[in-house]
Amino acid sequence: MSEFIRIQNVSYSYNKGTPLEKKALDNISLTIDKGEFLAIIGHTGSGKSTLIQHLNGLLKPDKGSIFIDNQDTSGKGLKQLRKKVGIVFQYPEHQLFEETVYKDIEFGLLKHNIDEEERKRRILETAKIMELSEDVLQKSPYEISGGQKRRAAIAGILVLKPNILVLDEPVAGLDPSGCRELFGIVNKLYLNNNITVILVSHSMELVADYAKRIIVMEKGAIKMDGGVRDIFAKAKELEKMGLSVPQITKLMKKLNAKNSNIRKDIFTIQEAMDELIKIMEENKWLKILLLVNIYQEIP
Repeated sequence: MSEFIRIQNVSYSYNKGTPLEKKALDNISLTIDKGEFLAIIGHTGSGKSTLIQHLNGLLKPDKGSIFIDNQDTSGKGLKQLRKKVGIVFQYPEHQLFEETVYKDIEFGLLKHNIDEEERKRRILETAKIMELSEDVLQKSPYEISGGQKRRAAIAGILVLKPNILVLDEPVAGLDPSGCRELFGIVNKLYLNNNITVILVSHSMELVADYAKRIIVMEKGAIKMDGGVRDIFAKAKELEKMGLSVPQITKLMKKLNAKNSNIRKDIFTIQEAMDELIKIMEENKWLKILLLVNIYQEIP
């Protein structure tokens, strides 16, 4: 991998120069490689959303600099920068406004003066990736399901072929089924297209399932930076910052306290299933005891 995003000593304050001035970022330095799947976590007000808004020039640093593929986000060429960096904010479907889903996805292409034939090719290609049928494309955004609306809104960003996809609480308001559908698509997109994905989320389960690296923020600063297993192993430090580990990790730690043969460094449901199946196959007599313990521990 090669360095793709470089953030150097960036500070930013809201309402600068007024009695309401508040520092949101405090001397942040960070590099992100091309093709990474990175999660940014932190308590509300930690600076996560402020940081990602700097990546395509929506906000500009008070101090420091940000380079995306060697382009300074404080300089000229914001139109091209925003093609490279696609940001999906919470509830992006609220921005759908055209007569049809097709026209909504097309909107950004029109702004970039893409010719009609290329627009159609990209829209159909992106709709297929986002699992939106041609029938759905011809419907009003108000006639489709919540999950389809979310995917349509994301398609409107993907159609510009960004190199970096930033997702700010992308599953807010979605049911478990819609969440699985959306992130199944995002993960395939990540694996098949070598794009860089930056996920901002309060869902530790989502982070554990998909991210490869985690940045932990608190009070506008980076407090931790490491692999998923390394970060979630620091449960006590996370709790002090108002964060947590995945629920399945808590369950496995409780089971470990009752049977030390069970690993407690488990962070996904798939890992937990594999571990419990292995333990029960190796120790047949533990099967009933394990099931009873799991039943007792589940809220």
